[in-house]
Amino acid sequence: MAAPTRQRALCFDGYAVLYSGDSKTPVYAVQRLTRSSLIAANGLPRSDRFYPEARLPVADRAQLEDYRDSGYDRGHMAPAGDMPTLAAKDQSFSLANMVPQHPQLNQKAWNQIEAATRKYAMRAATDVYVFTGPQFGRSPASIGPSKVWVPAATWKVVYVPSERRSWAYWMRNDAGPHSLQPVEYSDYLKRGGPDVLPQTIH
Repeated sequence: MAAPTRQRALCFDGYAVLYSGDSKTPVYAVQRLTRSSLIAANGLPRSDRFYPEARLPVADRAQLEDYRDSGYDRGHMAPAGDMPTLAAKDQSFSLANMVPQHPQLNQKAWNQIEAATRKYAMRAATDVYVFTGPQFGRSPASIGPSKVWVPAATWKVVYVPSERRSWAYWMRNDAGPHSLQPVEYSDYLKRGGPDVLPQTIH
């Protein structure tokens, strides 16, 4: 599997990403969800104004034209629906938070697991941490003049430190059908997902 390089951390109001100038996508995004932050997020309007990330060198950025007529959606890794302020929601439309995602995945199954994760975090007694990212095949296809890598799959890991619980979702980046069933963290690792959790909980 291809491992994207030229990595750097970017912090936003509602999330952070480890970003790759090689793939022009996140390696993963990370969020802290709480009941209060999700209550604040509920009903906030979306701007839908996608933008290239000016903090990145031009050579490392995805651009709006990369996605145009590509056949892929600009798939959020940290969802706009999780963002607790208008500023955070606007920042979620940075192309540094996007991967090329098949429309059938992005608009259906992926949207459903984002909603399921929010529903869990609303009920949780303590903070919930969510890691989301792409998994690339051995020789990734790319889109646009910037050659943004197209993932073979996208994944999400949900971690509840107070309960020492974690689970993951793993979905092929295609038209599906896609299973909404979570998988064990150990199974996620076997599929090639990066180890994002403390060793003490494995």
